[in-house]
Amino acid sequence: MRKGGNTLDHHFYHSGQFAALASVTIRTLRFYDKVGLLKPSGRTESGYRLYTDADLFRLQRILALKFLGFSLEEIQHCLRVGPTTLKETLALQKQMMREKRAQLDAIIQAIGETERLLQTQAQDWEAIVRVIQVMQMQQHSDWRKKYFTDEQLQQMESLSKQSYTEEDRAKLAEWGKNWSEEDQIRATAEWNALRTELQRLIAAGKEPTDPEAQTLAGRWLAQVQGFTRGDASITEGLKKMTAANMRGETPYPPFYSKEEAAFIHKAMEVYQQSQQ
Repeated sequence: MRKGGNTLDHHFYHSGQFAALASVTIRTLRFYDKVGLLKPSGRTESGYRLYTDADLFRLQRILALKFLGFSLEEIQHCLRVGPTTLKETLALQKQMMREKRAQLDAIIQAIGETERLLQTQAQDWEAIVRVIQVMQMQQHSDWRKKYFTDEQLQQMESLSKQSYTEEDRAKLAEWGKNWSEEDQIRATAEWNALRTELQRLIAAGKEPTDPEAQTLAGRWLAQVQGFTRGDASITEGLKKMTAANMRGETPYPPFYSKEEAAFIHKAMEVYQQSQQ
């Protein structure tokens, strides 16, 4: 084999052997290799993949996280940061699964109501559509009330008015029409992952110009871009909201410390300059 110049021994498995051992397909192994999730530990002189017992342990973790509903990107993050953040991520994933279950229950209920209507009012599409619309309204009710009191929601509304123009608020309202609780949970999980990485880099004594910090800056800017959609006015309003959060004026605690803010802002500045 080519890796390390060692000879092939019983600790190494060809793709077919490894796939059978892990109960996956060779095609799956090729895909995980392609996306960087599971690289083989070595290759034969002919270029065939070789896997080890350590690779099997990593694959088992990948398959476990996949079964729990994590995306490939989320799996990569969990494997990178280790079990510390995994506990928090699992809690978010469990909440997402509960929301999906609630949505499925609503759909099942709607199917039952529709079946009853069809038994009494055959082909009454107007009645059927009305039932579905009621279910949809229930499903998209203000889920924020599960997490904030009316007073806290009023506080956020007031801050929003101070930070955004009425035109911007109308724009955000239009963008958020289909923003669900599940979307919010996913966004929260991603922001938590970004902040965990930020804290790790600072604790490791990295500089904002470090390659790892620049990778984080790119991910951070992409997340912001997902919210602002590149709109300059929305971006400015977001900066005002962030400043209010740092001053402790929001019903939720400051997202990051002054040290963390200075680090990521410098990293993003360097990143943006490198992209010009």
